[in-house]
Amino acid sequence: MNTAGHPEPPAGPGLELTPFRGLRYDPDRVGGLAAVTSPPYDVVVRPDGLHHLQDADPYNIVRLILPQAASPAARNEQAAKTLRHWLSEGILRADPEPALYVYEQRSDDGMLQRGVIGALRLSDPSEGVVLPHEDVMPHVVADRAALMRATSANLEPLLLTYRGDGTETDTSAVIDRTAALPPLFATTTEDGYRHRLWSLTDPADVAHVRSDLAPRQALIADGHHRWATYLRLRDEHPSPSPWDHGLVLLVDTARYPLRVRAIHRLLHGLAPADALAALDGHFRVRRLEVPLAEALDHLADAADMGNAYLLAGDGGFHLVDRPDPALLDRTIPADRPAAWRTLDATVLHATLLAHIWRIPEDDPARIAYIHDTAATVRKAERDGGTAVLMHPVREDVVRDLARQGVTMPRKSTSFGPKPASGLVLRVLDV
Repeated sequence: MNTAGHPEPPAGPGLELTPFRGLRYDPDRVGGLAAVTSPPYDVVVRPDGLHHLQDADPYNIVRLILPQAASPAARNEQAAKTLRHWLSEGILRADPEPALYVYEQRSDDGMLQRGVIGALRLSDPSEGVVLPHEDVMPHVVADRAALMRATSANLEPLLLTYRGDGTETDTSAVIDRTAALPPLFATTTEDGYRHRLWSLTDPADVAHVRSDLAPRQALIADGHHRWATYLRLRDEHPSPSPWDHGLVLLVDTARYPLRVRAIHRLLHGLAPADALAALDGHFRVRRLEVPLAEALDHLADAADMGNAYLLAGDGGFHLVDRPDPALLDRTIPADRPAAWRTLDATVLHATLLAHIWRIPEDDPARIAYIHDTAATVRKAERDGGTAVLMHPVREDVVRDLARQGVTMPRKSTSFGPKPASGLVLRVLDV
């Protein structure tokens, strides 16, 4: 920590990425690699998306990351049993030797993302090696920890970013050279993204990557709850152990900038009319008689001027902006930087949820966090709840706050593209 209490780039060991024996689907035993992949567990829209993925292939990874049973204990035991069965039947096979994995995602609109997957040494935030930027919900960490204990596996890689110097480093040189070779596989998922994976086993290449990453600092772009789970499970097992490392994808955003999207809120049991009535005198509210895409454009324009949200659920869209400054003074904690106090997520959680609507932010019976904009609106209209649509935060704001040691409200950002789940797994006893 520096004198202001902010994490600095590590003076000692930084990112320590270790090869591992990746666990991958045998393409001859499944209906296609695209059919067995899934978005990360917290992006799957439930129950619609969950059922769709389960029906796509009997071996879809969603049966491991989101097992379905009558109780949490039964769900976790089912996932462990399923994993053991798939291993015994050869559905999943461990690669013959430890490797790092070069991973590429590409879309038709020009997005290209490349990074390296490996087992990263876990570190506490005080070490300044891996920086979180969001708070976590304890019940989600407990849920993920129980699943990882039962399966003894890292089922999905976290997405971490670091900033290179914008030139060809050892890591980027190895990645680019590897990407010119035939991949282990190539597949296109339902969202249109094309995925390719290469195994990196050459000792010189692995050494170049490890040396280049060693002094660097990473930001958690996606996977705060899983990182917190990794740390909890590490602390439960005497070191040294396989639990000292966790499965991650590291991306240099100086070469491959990520897209930052918002995570929306679905308020259960709060009708749009009641939500809007409670805002009277506190925010400006305007009804927009336009389609969703155009409503989001209005939201973007309003967000450039200050805090703004779109409320939906009654068949229309309502632009909510211009909060009463006196209300913000009463409800926003004053002991944080101005960049934190003015975040849309901060105002939403401290002012709207806690003060006006009286909705606990960590009660899954009252609030859901959904990445897909249209799905959030559809579920609100179907269930009689209120959708709160957010505008994304810029990556530089996120990184600056993280370096100051300031965490943002939970589910403030959605970095992407996220790594597909099911392309490579890490089992801790292999």
